[in-house]
Amino acid sequence: MRNERSIKRARVMRKEPTSAEEKLWSMLRSRRYRDAKFRRQHAIGPYVVDFACVAARLVVEADGPSHADAEQVEFDAKRTADLERWGWRVVRLSNADIYDAGDGLHDTLDRALKG
Repeated sequence: MRNERSIKRARVMRKEPTSAEEKLWSMLRSRRYRDAKFRRQHAIGPYVVDFACVAARLVVEADGPSHADAEQVEFDAKRTADLERWGWRVVRLSNADIYDAGDGLHDTLDRALKG
């Protein structure tokens, strides 16, 4: 499922993370969270996902206000369906969940990693 265009786009996106992505990445990087290896801005087929744990086939998306837009909701639903069809599980976290970084965030990530 290698897509050179997505890989190039992922490289660019890594250089311009949102503040929520930066905060979540500081928690997930270098096996800091439950010793799970996450990648950021990872290309999967035609898509670039915010974070991926390849071993667990888990995608974690940081959703800001733009994800409430009707067109974006439709795109996100198709993308999630495609990723799930390809064997990935997708967890969407709102920016508020990420900024709070409380027990709810940890519980969500723990459940997702366990499958």
